[in-house]
Amino acid sequence: MPSEPSLSLYVLEPLMSLIDSLDTVPPPGAPAPAVPASPTELPTADTAVVHTLLNCLVREVSGPEGQTTLADGHLLLRLPRAGVLLKVALRRTSMLGAHRFAGPVLERRPGGGWSPVDWRLLSAYTQEELWLRTGVRNEEFLDQVASSHEAVSTVLATRAARPRPTPLGVFSRYVASEQSLLFGHRFHPTPKARGGGDAASWTAYAPEAEASFPLRHLAVREQLIAEDGETEALDRLRPDVPDGYRLLPAHPWQYEMLRELPELRAAFDRGDIHDLGTGGGRFAATSSLRTVYDGESFLKFSLNIRITNCLRKNASYELSGAVALTRVLDPVLADLATRFPGSGMLREPAFRSLSLPGPDGTPDRALLEGFGVIVREGLSRRLMPGTTPLLAAAVADEYPTGPGHISRLLDGAGPRTALRWWAAYLDLLVPPVLAAYFDHGVVMEPHLQNVLVCVDDDGMPAQVLFRDLEGTKLLPEHHADALAALPFEVAGPMTYDARRGWDRVLYCLLVNHIAELLAAVADLHPRIEPDLWNQVRATLRSYADRHGCPPRLAALLAGVPLPAKANLLTRWERKADREADYVRLPSPLADDMPRDSVHSQNRPRTR
Repeated sequence: MPSEPSLSLYVLEPLMSLIDSLDTVPPPGAPAPAVPASPTELPTADTAVVHTLLNCLVREVSGPEGQTTLADGHLLLRLPRAGVLLKVALRRTSMLGAHRFAGPVLERRPGGGWSPVDWRLLSAYTQEELWLRTGVRNEEFLDQVASSHEAVSTVLATRAARPRPTPLGVFSRYVASEQSLLFGHRFHPTPKARGGGDAASWTAYAPEAEASFPLRHLAVREQLIAEDGETEALDRLRPDVPDGYRLLPAHPWQYEMLRELPELRAAFDRGDIHDLGTGGGRFAATSSLRTVYDGESFLKFSLNIRITNCLRKNASYELSGAVALTRVLDPVLADLATRFPGSGMLREPAFRSLSLPGPDGTPDRALLEGFGVIVREGLSRRLMPGTTPLLAAAVADEYPTGPGHISRLLDGAGPRTALRWWAAYLDLLVPPVLAAYFDHGVVMEPHLQNVLVCVDDDGMPAQVLFRDLEGTKLLPEHHADALAALPFEVAGPMTYDARRGWDRVLYCLLVNHIAELLAAVADLHPRIEPDLWNQVRATLRSYADRHGCPPRLAALLAGVPLPAKANLLTRWERKADREADYVRLPSPLADDMPRDSVHSQNRPRTR
């Protein structure tokens, strides 16, 4: 990499003119190259990383600036400031521009011809383009991409060495879906980064490594416990705690990171805290890494590790905020459950942490947040009898990595059955999210890792369960009294204004969730992608006809651009996730204008 911005790789030419001089483009109607739309095998770590980086560049950098096009079964993409032209074969094109790639990424050389670009070189090109574009330096970026690559490599090697499991029961099948995300978010540049540590430091706790483990148990003097809500789920873990002490479970990985803090060591020496060691039943790691499940309760711990955009600590306001939000939402969720009986939300009724006074007499923040644990309801409280819960991200994965994948649910069924499955799923997923926003001023965050798809014995959707109140926010105009009753530091992070809240709903519901699950269905039956999007529109229109069509929903149905979270730029500029910006994607939802005019940015070229 040069020490100063450089455009010297080769002289820039207009993109379309250069494409005209490349490979011959077939005439209209000519068959595309015979690349299967549905993947036939898992990619290598190298391929997964370059395809993921390319996804981010298409969505956030080159696509919005008109520097992508489709030609001869390939995507061509230019990094206009770094002066790099890239090419990759396509398995399938997407109406949203979220294409499926196949094989290596190639670079146009200055003297002509093409050569492969590995993940390190593409990371370096991405770093240079973002530096030249933003004027911001990010010295962490290449190391974070390397950390993500190492994690994928480790997991693939670990999985390949293990025998495949015997047929799974309901609980095991659910856990397997949580632990099947080998490649992570395909529109994030470092989806599997693990904080830079070596593999030995995290594989014992990683869902991708099929980890389950006992918790670390601490006995803490009662007066040094901070808690709120219904904490019975914590007390049941270990009934033999000494008198005058309360149990504080800790994630073993987090405990190892915090155990040598001087304030903590002093509390051990004073006898304020006793280390009871590991014990009790085993907890399975879920897809979020820091949330674990033992079949009765989910426990959401802090981890002092940056995963995707955020350091995964339970901030002090999030600990008390989860319980407060559970109380505020109780009547809202009761109404939604009555109106939409195929949906439910897992509440977060309690938290507990260590409240050890610091030098100023207030609780030491590093310990309060570092040892904070939030209790989330177990599945039995909300799960419809006779159904199997599966993580939506596992159902929608680009690759069939687990028992919950859509290819296994449909099990070779034809396009008609696939469309029926899709319509049933949308009817469960969409209406409660819209009603929460428009009727109750609640911004839900139904991205793929926050939703469970509960299927019947035939694999058909019967229920959806939403989870994780950290991303659930309130519109202040709807909840002024409830917010006024809370401390400012708790109430403030619990809100979005109406515009930002709507962007969040649309991104999580339509771009992150529906578009990705739609893509997985379309991989199985590529010709029905327009029909799948038509069903999305029909579901939205049905809701509007039954429950009213406010201006924001009318604009959505008219085909206004869709917001997509700019994960690459957010990570590059090291912003908090809450402050992430959005890029706008051409919408496939409008039905009163030609498709090719809506999607001209990614329209295939013909002569």
